[in-house]
Parts: sequence; C-alpha cells; structure tokens
Amino acid sequence: MGRLLLVHAHPDDETLATGVAIADALHRGHHVDLITATLGDEGEVIPPELAHLVAARDDTLWAHRRGELSRAMAALATAARHGAVLRHTVLGDGDWSMPGKPATEAPARWRDSGMAGTSSAEHPRAWVRADLDEAAAAMAVVIADARPDVVVTYDPGGGYGHPDHIRTREVLLAALRRLPEGNRARRRFDIVTPATWARGDREWLAEHVPAEGGLHIPTRTEPYAVSVVPDAAVSHVVHAPALVEFQSVALQGHATQVTVGDGYYALSNNIAARLSGREGFAARGVVDDELIGVEKPWKTSLFD
Repeated sequence: MGRLLLVHAHPDDETLATGVAIADALHRGHHVDLITATLGDEGEVIPPELAHLVAARDDTLWAHRRGELSRAMAALATAARHGAVLRHTVLGDGDWSMPGKPATEAPARWRDSGMAGTSSAEHPRAWVRADLDEAAAAMAVVIADARPDVVVTYDPGGGYGHPDHIRTREVLLAALRRLPEGNRARRRFDIVTPATWARGDREWLAEHVPAEGGLHIPTRTEPYAVSVVPDAAVSHVVHAPALVEFQSVALQGHATQVTVGDGYYALSNNIAARLSGREGFAARGVVDDELIGVEKPWKTSLFD
C-alpha cells in the first residue's frame, strides 16, 4: 500500500488532469491525498440558471464549488478497494475526509487569481500574491500529515499557462524544501501528455463527437497546450480505460465548469477533449526540479 499526494489549484483540476490516476491508485489499494489551493472563485459558469454566482455578480461561486468538489471526490472515492482512503484539504482551511465530514462554509484562505492578465490577480487574497513562506508553511503541514511516497502537480508551464497552476507548483517545491528529507516524498511527477496521445485524441474526437453538438474539435494544425511534450520526455503513464467511468461521474459533479459526453467533455470554451483513460507524467527530482531520465518503455505505475 502506497501513499499518493496530488496538489492542484482549483476544484475540477484534480479530475480533469489526474482523475484516472486517482481512481487507479484507489482501485489498487493506495491511499490518496489531495490539496486544492483555491476554490475557483473566478471560474466561468456554464448553466445559465447559476450565472449569478460568478465573481462579477454575487461572488459566491466559491461556495458552490465546495459542494461540487465534495461530489467529485465522493465519486472518485467509490473506486477504492482494499481499505484505500481518499482525503482532501483546501489549503489553509483545515483537513476533512471524503466521504463523510462536510466542508466548512467559509471562503478559502487564498482566492482564485483568474487567467493571466486579468484584474482579479490584484485581489489581496489572490493565490498568485500569496506570501511564499506562509503558503509553503501551510502546505508543508499537510504534506507531513499525508506522508506521501509520490507527489504529483503541474509542469513548469502550469499545464496551459494558468498563473495559479504555476504558483501551485512553486509553493509545492518550497513546501517540500522546508521538510526534513525523510518527511518528503520519494518521487515527484509533472503532469504531461505524450504528443502521440494528443494527436490520437484529436483524431478520435473528430470521429466520435457529434457535429450537431456545437463543440469545436481541435484540428491537427491548432497549437497544443504546453503540457503536451515529446514522447521521450514522458517517464510514467497510468493507463486504465476501465476506470474512466469514475472520472466521468466525478466530472459531472463539477457541473458549473464541465459538460460531459460519451467519452469526451468540454469546458465553457466549448472545445471538446477526450476522456481517454490514460494520463502521462514526467519524473522530477523531489526538490531539485531536475528531469529524471527513465529507460523506455514507459513505466505503468507512479509507484514503480
């Protein structure tokens, strides 16, 4: 039995980027901890009847997304076997386990900063403005309690350049460096996607997403996210198509942010993305941030 810790910036990131890895670890009997840095205050809202929640109106989206995160965590937790446990912490907000203990009703210590270049980054509680020592100290407490073997977060570009994702990675590294070597993790990974997977996913979407659904299917010539890397830069993969159902149900819990179809989903930008049942990772030094070369073929467990 191992212990996996994932560190994410907003509710839904955990399921979008690592939902398969979470379900797979739980299904294999590993304990999983999740840290969420903010409650996604600045997110857009898909259902028209909930549009009033956004920051520019009621500014209560954070409270609604607490509930969405709880539902998503409960859905992922149903994959657990052999006594595995899924726990969750909103950073600076205490610890609560899912399912069971409810979240508090208070805002999170740090606030969603919004996309790059937006005025929301100037908010006094914005995550990008967080004092590094304070945030790292808070995260170090959670890491010490979780005692992870493996830690996972974003690549240096934050997946797609989101400032909060980049800041989350910076805080995680600072937190790990604060801890004695024996209280850190044995391994750390960036979330990445092999380029061949990304190309194959676009081909699959073109064949399987109904044209009448109104979603945009990225073409071969459109740019990829910064987290799409050459296959040679990937060290580990989790390939578990049978567990996509857990990820899909968890994404349905994030209804303000995601619409879910048969094998695919879309965010508020209406760009289709595949639920492929596989996720890629690149091994890094635990605190030195150096890429660690791994002989191919890819290893198929984050604990190998």
